[in-house]
Amino acid sequence: MDFRIRMIAAGAGLVFAAAAFAQAPPAAPAGSTGQCRDGSYWTGATRQGACHGHKGVQTWYGTSAAAPAAAPAPTPAAAPAAAAAPSAAPVAAPAKAASPAVTAAPGGGSGQVWVNTASKVYHCSGDRWYGKTKAGSYMSESAAVAQGNRPDHGKSCH
Repeated sequence: MDFRIRMIAAGAGLVFAAAAFAQAPPAAPAGSTGQCRDGSYWTGATRQGACHGHKGVQTWYGTSAAAPAAAPAPTPAAAPAAAAAPSAAPVAAPAKAASPAVTAAPGGGSGQVWVNTASKVYHCSGDRWYGKTKAGSYMSESAAVAQGNRPDHGKSCH
């Protein structure tokens, strides 16, 4: 009798634990684990870095990854109590966000910097934004400085 009470209590705990996470709305992309304050969705497994650049997390739905390890199969004596516990529906693996890959603009090369014409900041070869900002052009570092541009984070290329 004591065993059955424990199993019922464990089943109830599972129900309450599942209810602790908000459910993703039907309009959310498959695998969404959160919604950002700007209305976009996050599909990462953890909250770390979630919605960076999207004004932060508005609602967290929980992890979309499947349970790490399944519990061992119940023994025949525990089968009736285990059947009473709700079973969790399988959750699809998180989908990668469909973002276009940013490729570097053609050109550039040795001794050339990429000048972001919108911000007046230039980037060195090998930099994250080298040739990848929306508006810009390649030129020598001395020409970039002569036109009033400044180095990214104050670090010149030489």
